[in-house]
Amino acid sequence: MSTVAIANSPVTIPSYRVLDVRVDAVQIPDAVQILESWIQERSEEQRSQEQEQEPARYVAVTGMHGVSISREDVEFGNILGHASLVVADGMPLVWLGRLQGFKQMRRRVYGPELMETFCRDTGSKYRHFFYGGAPGVADALAQAERERYGIQIAGTYCPPFRPLTEAEETEVQRVVAESRADVLWVGLSTPKQERWMYEHRNTLRVAVMLGVGAAFDLNTGRLKQAPAWMRENGLEWLFRLCAEPRRLWQRYVVNGSKFLWAVCVEHLLPRIF
Repeated sequence: MSTVAIANSPVTIPSYRVLDVRVDAVQIPDAVQILESWIQERSEEQRSQEQEQEPARYVAVTGMHGVSISREDVEFGNILGHASLVVADGMPLVWLGRLQGFKQMRRRVYGPELMETFCRDTGSKYRHFFYGGAPGVADALAQAERERYGIQIAGTYCPPFRPLTEAEETEVQRVVAESRADVLWVGLSTPKQERWMYEHRNTLRVAVMLGVGAAFDLNTGRLKQAPAWMRENGLEWLFRLCAEPRRLWQRYVVNGSKFLWAVCVEHLLPRIF
């Protein structure tokens, strides 16, 4: 079980394990409520000059791919373990939650949908910063969300496809600080975005960071989404594999097979025998 503060009172969030990774048993409406509580809490910290601000919280939007990486990369597993919230962005994780008795796990917490829902439900209440994507994508996403839901744009930043220099790191911290952002959306793909959030949780003064990967391209229309029936029945991987076979074959064919075997050994076979 994990605990977060919602409306200034401790609320226990049920969680379960998938191959030793904690997954919080929440749905999108729950996640939106939690995010709002964290923003409110950070605003109260900022108003109290005597109280030192806590590190920024970060949300890992994780599916089969993230869990598979954690099995071979101990450091990445630790990063997931330190996340303030780990949500199931994949039907296999949802099914495993149901198998362990969490009947509230009806749908995945799909990253693009989580972003759209949060922006729609909160409108202009908060300031949003978009970090990641190819050149111009963060700007296009920010403008699209403002046109759709009237959000406040705090800023955007498109990092190069290499580690940032010391000067660039300083610039990012300055830009984010001056933006007074409440929410920082990170679109760098797994595991890069989770590493980035973990490494910057003590230096970026935002209430919460969310790693939403392909949401930058999907919510701007640069990538075509799988049909809803495929997304809701665990078949999005097949759609994406057919669309980008060279880039994704190892993720879904090789790592997916390893994940399936490990799940059978750890979760299914003990129930049979």
